[in-house]
Amino acid sequence: MKITLTSSLGNIGKRLAENLIKKGHEVTIISHSVNRKTEIESINGIPQIGSLLDLDFLVSTFSGADAVFLMNPPDYTQPDIREYYRQTSANFAKAIEKTGVYRVVLLSSFGGHLNYGTGPILGSHFSEEIIKQIPKISLTILRPTYFYYNLNNYIDMIKYTGQILANYGTTKFPLVSPKDIAEVATYELESSKSNLFRYIASSEHTGQEIATALGQKIGKPDLKWTIVSDEDIKKGMEQNGIPTNIASLFTEMYRSLENGRLTENYDNNKPAKMGDQSLLDFGSEFATLFNK
Repeated sequence: MKITLTSSLGNIGKRLAENLIKKGHEVTIISHSVNRKTEIESINGIPQIGSLLDLDFLVSTFSGADAVFLMNPPDYTQPDIREYYRQTSANFAKAIEKTGVYRVVLLSSFGGHLNYGTGPILGSHFSEEIIKQIPKISLTILRPTYFYYNLNNYIDMIKYTGQILANYGTTKFPLVSPKDIAEVATYELESSKSNLFRYIASSEHTGQEIATALGQKIGKPDLKWTIVSDEDIKKGMEQNGIPTNIASLFTEMYRSLENGRLTENYDNNKPAKMGDQSLLDFGSEFATLFNK
């Protein structure tokens, strides 16, 4: 198959590209950075360097593809990241209609079905609604859960405060490895069967279970996950240089995780099988970064 990926070579994109190339597919990989060109070629991918906001560029890269993998790489330099998701998704839709691509796999997020109160995930909702309107395609929407590697954001906090401070985590929530996302995406891109949405998760844990597992890996077996207020979380992000608008979005997202809105639909539609990557598998990667 000829497959176009909008995911560059990030945590998900590189593994996905390598999977597909090993299976003999011709894989075109879009990146905004010319510095990625050599790396893409080194894994036998076809590089296309350009902007997802450039419709003509997307049309040229989607032309002749049997399938496309749509992913909006986060760009927090945008004035409104949720509006950025809407704009890129509108371009994806136009390019698919112009080129007649049949098989479409969209990377969204858990909570992508919700139209308010989810912080930056609202951008994934916009994407879902736009892509679902494209006629005559076979569509699968992937909804991964909380990425393990987002826990890396707590490394400095652990070093300076000796604990993890968060406004969520009193109950179990699902987490996922990019490796497991790539495995599911590989399967779906090779399939022609439409599957309106599919959740992806690797494990489920409370905040304290996470802290205990990570603490064991970094030599801090008594590491605590401490619940604090939304206001404290937002203030802490701002004090660490995160712009107020971004801090507000993430505080809102974490609040929706804590109150269950983000996981309610997931709980009713859990994956038939969890991914292969455990929290302890991730913990080894976490420890490597922590000890640098």
